[in-house]
Parts: sequence; C-alpha cells; structure tokens
Amino acid sequence: MFPNAKGSELFSVLATIDPASQAVGTANTGWISAANHLGFLAMVQTGTLGTGATVDAKLQQALDSAGTGAKEISGKAITQIVKATGDNKQVLVNVKPEELDTVNGFGFMRVTMTVSVAASITSAQLLGVNPRYAPADVGNQAAVVQVI
Repeated sequence: MFPNAKGSELFSVLATIDPASQAVGTANTGWISAANHLGFLAMVQTGTLGTGATVDAKLQQALDSAGTGAKEISGKAITQIVKATGDNKQVLVNVKPEELDTVNGFGFMRVTMTVSVAASITSAQLLGVNPRYAPADVGNQAAVVQVI
C-alpha cells in the first residue's frame, strides 16, 4: 500500500496502560477520538501472571473524552487469559470506526483491563492505524519520546 512509508508513519500510539504489576482490579487507557484514523488496534499483553490470576480486557466507547455514556463495543472483548496458559501472551483486537455507535454520537474509545485473583504483569496499547491526515506518528501520545 505505502511501500516507502516508515512503519512509524502508519500508526499512532494513542493511549497505553504501561507495563507494571497490576493489582487486582481494573486499569483503563484514556479516552481517544476515533476521528483521525481509519482503523485501530488494541494490544493486550501479559508477563508473568500471579497464582490463579485471570486477565480480561475489552474496548469501550463513549460520547466524549470524559467517558460520558460509556458502553462496550460489541464483539471487542478478549477471551479470558488464565494463569495456566497465560504467561507472556499477547492479544490483538482490531476496531474500525464504523463499529462504534456513531449514529448515536459515540466517537471515543478506550481499553479496559481487569486482573482478578492475584497481581499480574500486564500492559495494553491502543494504536491508531492508517491516519486520515499527515503521517500518523504526529498523533502519538506525549509518552512517546523517540521515533527513530
């Protein structure tokens, strides 16, 4: 499609749950607008899970960047990751803007990840793919400190 483009010009790092030992509970990325990309990719990652731990993740949509009216994006929840088979795994979830309830004004999304039973090493990223304007890397969140 764009053979001369750098990989970093084709996607933006929009929001993250940074790698950490996540305590039992839920962590969320910030809300991001679906207006500037033609597709999105959520990456959920596990490191070593705690004894008996489980990890669930899903994508949610909202009316604005404050999360007004938050609800799940249909079909965008992962199959639960369990300790027995879940150490050092990745799950990719693709989303197109048209999968959001845009008819009713839902134009923002986020990743939410829940760890149950025991603290576990986790992270998640929400990437914007195929920018509508300019190279995508201009849309990176402030935590992206280098593009080489």
